[in-house]
Amino acid sequence: MKFLTRITSVLLVVLISAAALAGCGKKGNKIADPVADKDGNITLLIGGIGALTGDYAVYGEAVRNGAQLAVDEINAAGGVNGLKLALDFQDSQGKPEAAVSAYGNLVDKGMVISLGGVMSGETASIVAEAKDDGIFILTPSGSAKACIEGNDNAFRLCFNDPQQGTISADYIADNELAKKVAVFYQSDLDYSVGLYETFKAECNKRGIEIVCEKSFTDSNKTDFSTQINAIKEADADLVFIPLYADAAATFLTQAKAADLSKVFFGCDGIDGILTKISDKTIVEGLMMLTPFASDSKEPDVVAFVGKYKEKYNADPNQFAADGYDAIYVIKAAIEKAGFSKDNTKDFQKGLVAAMTQIEVDGVTGTMKWTADGENNKGAMALVFRDGVAVAFEKK
Repeated sequence: MKFLTRITSVLLVVLISAAALAGCGKKGNKIADPVADKDGNITLLIGGIGALTGDYAVYGEAVRNGAQLAVDEINAAGGVNGLKLALDFQDSQGKPEAAVSAYGNLVDKGMVISLGGVMSGETASIVAEAKDDGIFILTPSGSAKACIEGNDNAFRLCFNDPQQGTISADYIADNELAKKVAVFYQSDLDYSVGLYETFKAECNKRGIEIVCEKSFTDSNKTDFSTQINAIKEADADLVFIPLYADAAATFLTQAKAADLSKVFFGCDGIDGILTKISDKTIVEGLMMLTPFASDSKEPDVVAFVGKYKEKYNADPNQFAADGYDAIYVIKAAIEKAGFSKDNTKDFQKGLVAAMTQIEVDGVTGTMKWTADGENNKGAMALVFRDGVAVAFEKK
């Protein structure tokens, strides 16, 4: 009887341990190569994660919509060498812990390609969680350096934060927009701090004087009167605002009410600001660094904008373009690696190797990757005129 009890106890421990491991989103397990269904077809599940609800939904929805448009186009044209694509995009509310949970859910559902996250914090958490799984990751818009550091399988489509900060300062200097600038940033947001730090360093190199630096945190993002008064008193020609759209909308609304009339210059996080305001005069003259302009006359951009409007009844922003390009980059990597309906062996390794061998002309520019997961693409500045973002032209 004691012997049977001992065996039962051992079996119980084994079963509990197995159950615990099964509930961990397969953490530490390698992602299996794609396999055919009973009909011999292979569908590659691409997992996306981003805010679909909450303050940052404007970004997640745009990436999802752009990616889904590309998936639909590719499948309608026959797929990729006989392989079909499917997109499962899950809501993170912009929270890293929710993003990690969503990643585990997607792994359990058979994800073989990850779009990482939309925002930097969630992307960094996903990439760290995925390191031991060996899954190929291409984040459309996670811009912080930490988003792909420490994971050789992770790549990014967008600018990184240091690039944006540096390019912004160079653009201001090259176009003689200002000799003296003020900076207003969020001190507890990686995205904002990363841009601020490299912008400041490049300003020092380019002879641009920073005459006022003011910041805020997430806990006090409703009243910027103190910072606005300080900026107003400073002798600045331009205010650099490396913010997300919600905070930028609040700041610009209060700045207008306080008669703070300066040139305001932001980066890709500003995109989507029109959804955060009711009075479009608030953004009149606002400048934004971006790789994408929806009013471009380039044929591929015109086609993308037209198809996006038809499908979603809205103009695409840069995040939508990022999502769209990400899927076509994945397509190019699959083709370069030689994968097909009859060959998906060493799928993750093949995609990673292919990324440094491809060059993709997308709606956000021409992209070519280095082994560290970064790419260098061109940037432009847009300016808001009569509620529309158009390409900036120096007078």
